Amino acid sequence: MLIRKAVFPVGGLGTRFLPATKAIPKEMLPVVDKPLIQYAVEEAYAAGIREMIFVTGRNKRAIEDHFDTAYELEAELLAAGKSAMLDLVNSIKPDDMDCVYVRQPKALGLGHAVLCAERLVGDEPFAVLLADDLMLGRAQSEGGPTVLRQMVEAYERHPGTVLAVQDVPRADTRRYGVVDVHGADGVMAEVFAMVEKPKPETAPSTLAVAGRYILTPAVFESIRRQPKGSGGEIQLTDGIAALIGTEKVYALRYDGRRYDCGSKEGFLEATIDLALANAELSGAVRAHIQKALA
Repeated sequence: MLIRKAVFPVGGLGTRFLPATKAIPKEMLPVVDKPLIQYAVEEAYAAGIREMIFVTGRNKRAIEDHFDTAYELEAELLAAGKSAMLDLVNSIKPDDMDCVYVRQPKALGLGHAVLCAERLVGDEPFAVLLADDLMLGRAQSEGGPTVLRQMVEAYERHPGTVLAVQDVPRADTRRYGVVDVHGADGVMAEVFAMVEKPKPETAPSTLAVAGRYILTPAVFESIRRQPKGSGGEIQLTDGIAALIGTEKVYALRYDGRRYDCGSKEGFLEATIDLALANAELSGAVRAHIQKALA
């Protein structure tokens, strides 16, 4: 089956960016000139997905407004003859893309957020993208595949659950879901075990799951059966781990770069790197950095 739907869990509080996120969803924080959620939606769209499912929470209305029509703004731009800006606004939501929304009533974890989308997903495989993780395919600027496009192509070759993974320092395994691929070192490997936030000394490997997943509908029932896990939350990792042995779960070492924009350091790295890659800004930004470091 084709991957036609993507789920975006956007109900989190964004406490690491307070006070900025007191009234603004963390997913709406801009990296250069686009909010984080738009980067994720564009990645899904480039992978051929046309139905975007947002699992929201209180104070997330700005996300819905961002992908909605802004009649007053568009009328002002049209009247002022600012056609380039009007085209830019209209490009946020292409005509063939649908956006639907469902609320997560309580912040009970990523697994619970995914479960909230079950009725909208139905009985078909789907993608999950965490907007906190801004991910760029290594050759994306030259027309190469996005990270999710790489995962969709991997799924088409090997149907099953596909997890984007990356190597991390062993000391950092306590921050991630970590997979055991029995030492396989290829681009794609079968997963034999998966642990949420293991201590470095007990982690089965240093392959950590990044914020991109392709899941089968079997994950919903698997999540429902799981008790609360790490942090007292319903963990998506636990639901996926319980599927191992009943269906194929794969780890894909993606070709690209991940920015952890849920942290201030990662957010600033993404902002600097994307500003340096922007033709209009790169010269001024590079000059400012050189001056600041002089």
